[in-house]
Amino acid sequence: VSSREFNQDVSSAKRFARLEPVFVTDRGRPTHVLLSIDAFRQLTGHTETMVDLLAMPDERFLILQMHELLSYLNQLGVLSILVLAQHGLMGPMQTPIDLSYLSDSVLMLRYFEFEGSVRRALSVVKKRSGTHELTIREFKLGARGLMIGEPLREFSGVFTGTPHYTGSGTPLLDEDA
Repeated sequence: VSSREFNQDVSSAKRFARLEPVFVTDRGRPTHVLLSIDAFRQLTGHTETMVDLLAMPDERFLILQMHELLSYLNQLGVLSILVLAQHGLMGPMQTPIDLSYLSDSVLMLRYFEFEGSVRRALSVVKKRSGTHELTIREFKLGARGLMIGEPLREFSGVFTGTPHYTGSGTPLLDEDA
């Protein structure tokens, strides 16, 4: 089929391609081949459906796509807040993907145990512009909103999931707050 014939009657070429490959020529030389998707799969050994082919590519492309999306939203003046769940409620944590280099700020939230109760800790791990505090603080969401306590100076290992209390008092937020 010549390029001109193909352009004038694509439907006809598609009908023929269901039966056998259709060679499209330009000035008498083959330039393209039109195949049915089944013939293509048989020829290449690919078994993916069209949905599979159009689906999200594997994780190695996710960071690039996230970077493009966040850059675009930033140009529009949109504030983007990414929440990344980490595996492991207590003890060592694992993150399925690292998006920290895309972020202007990174807040680390962590559960820890103290005197038989579960508490929450917060720290600013990264802030792209300006200085930031390097302490870890307890935080609480309550009836009065967000409450942030004093730095947890008498603790170590809070973010490792195995905190050790070395103090003598109770420096944490009041349970009723």
